[in-house]
Amino acid sequence: MSKGLQGMGWPVAVGLMAALLIIQTLHYRDLAKRSPALATPAAPVSYADAVRRATPAVVNIYTRTVVRDPLAMPFFQGRLLRERIQRSLGSGVIMTADGYILTNNHVIRGASEILVLLADGRETMARLIGSDPDTDLAVLDIDLPDLQPITVGDVDTAEVGDVVLAIGNPYGFGQSVSQGIISATGRYGLQLNTYENYIQTDAAINPGNSGGALLDAHGNLLGINTAIYSRSGGSQGIGLAIPADYAIKALRDIVDHGQVVRGWLGVEVQPLPARINGTDQGGLTGMVVSDVEPGSPAQAAGLQPGDILLALNGTPTSQGRNAMYRILLMAPGDAFTLTVWRNGSTQELRGKLGQRPVH
Repeated sequence: MSKGLQGMGWPVAVGLMAALLIIQTLHYRDLAKRSPALATPAAPVSYADAVRRATPAVVNIYTRTVVRDPLAMPFFQGRLLRERIQRSLGSGVIMTADGYILTNNHVIRGASEILVLLADGRETMARLIGSDPDTDLAVLDIDLPDLQPITVGDVDTAEVGDVVLAIGNPYGFGQSVSQGIISATGRYGLQLNTYENYIQTDAAINPGNSGGALLDAHGNLLGINTAIYSRSGGSQGIGLAIPADYAIKALRDIVDHGQVVRGWLGVEVQPLPARINGTDQGGLTGMVVSDVEPGSPAQAAGLQPGDILLALNGTPTSQGRNAMYRILLMAPGDAFTLTVWRNGSTQELRGKLGQRPVH
């Protein structure tokens, strides 16, 4: 023991050591207070509550299609038709208590019979109300009591990184759940359908999941699962869902009008380059107008090719075609305001949407 401590005696030495420990502990506590918090909110240990909430609204769909193939008869004039039965499967989501179901058009296309199996074991034949091949959506109707429709989430607040759940009928195994995150929003240009604005997820989506539900972590509907990008035919971490807000509009239009009625502006836009005609855009964010259709609402409002479209009804168009997709959620006759940059200044152009022509 050192001479200094020897002269003090054991009680004093022990007291000094304890004091040093207290000072060191307080120092660490002070550092902890000053250090930024790295802890994140605890994620749910289980999504069982969300699944229980949504499961009654997700159905399995089985279809039967009679296909007539021409059979050549070499010794007779003409042809005979040989019939064969083609079966397929998919999923659907109960949207209303009176039995309207959303699914994918490709699940029921050409079907002679559509059988719907509910999570509680009930089954019934469904009636096709209508479909929209341009977005691959279809509406069915079933007549059963005590149906539990899905609750709908807020697609606009969904963000990349949010946890999502996919419920469907993969490979006909029966109702199954997979979990992942939102990988991207606003996916388009995939040439799957005429109008595209997909939610991308890495939740496992396989054949049979088409038409099923993409849910948030609380069991609310965010989208209708519609496709996978895969080289093998099975899930490879890229699943695509149609946003719920557009799917609901399609359902309402099909029920009310027999088809989807889309708003029409009549403009083509392209991403805004850093420089146009040698001029730096100075940090502007938006889309450059590449074409205005003759006789369109956009032309009537005064929009011109070369204008930089900054906002639509106050919503910035910095996400390009995703913003223009919002027009499809509007109805003919709805008012619009376009905020544009032209000749070094901001202008507002106003008008009313027309009805998108059917091509």
